[in-house]
Amino acid sequence: MTGPALIADLAVIVDRELRALQRELEAYPDERQLWQEVPGLPNTAGTLALHLAGNLQHYIGAHFGGTGYVRDRDAEFARRDVPRAELLAEIERARAAVAAGLAGVDGGALGGEYPEIIAQSRLRTGEYLVHLSAHLAFHLGQVDYHRRVVTGSRAGVGALRPGELGSVRPAGG
Repeated sequence: MTGPALIADLAVIVDRELRALQRELEAYPDERQLWQEVPGLPNTAGTLALHLAGNLQHYIGAHFGGTGYVRDRDAEFARRDVPRAELLAEIERARAAVAAGLAGVDGGALGGEYPEIIAQSRLRTGEYLVHLSAHLAFHLGQVDYHRRVVTGSRAGVGALRPGELGSVRPAGG
């Protein structure tokens, strides 16, 4: 797989996951449930939405897309009762930042060093971008479980829709 192909695949998958996050937030019948704490769960869906949007806007949008985004990680975990509409708008901003940021990544840069020190370590850019995708998917699963617990709904939102992947085409022929 070439560098540009990996970047294109990451862009499609991260965007799919962010759209699934939007569907998760929209599936809460009462937006107050987004902030309902559950014993044993460290974060609410609202907190995770803020965290994911901030994380991607910083690590992809600011570094590679030149968006100028300034992250306030502490606020991602401290804010409460942010309206659903604002959360959805943050996710839209993250989608735009990811699209712009990944479009700005040269395929050759994947083997180079990521431009920020992470946890007091230097990392390869390609590996860190894959990590960010996995981080998003991990927290998306947590949001799904949070929604199911607080709403009592067993229904999914189609989070892993293969039809939303970039290489999808009809079978046969």
